[in-house]
Amino acid sequence: MATVKGILGQAAPAAVTEVDLYTVPAAKNATVKIVATNRASAATIRVSVGVDGEATATKQYIAFDNPINAVDTEATTTFMIGSTDVVRVFASTADISFTCTGIEEDD
Repeated sequence: MATVKGILGQAAPAAVTEVDLYTVPAAKNATVKIVATNRASAATIRVSVGVDGEATATKQYIAFDNPINAVDTEATTTFMIGSTDVVRVFASTADISFTCTGIEEDD
């Protein structure tokens, strides 16, 4: 019955490249928030959740081409995800750092 609290994943993807930010381990669930920090000029970001690791599809986006100002930070609301769900992120530039913070618990 291990509980993990804090940073669950971090990424700084190449421009226009989707990457996996965090995958919930089997037999776990998580309550998370995604923080995006822009280190340079204005950009757009995307965040999606692939239930059970599904490939990215339109229905999965919780943020799609959301603008983020130069040298600014944006965050999602807190949300829950289940075993083997995958949080994926994308940015229009290579200047965005993403962090997934939260609590990971046993099912």
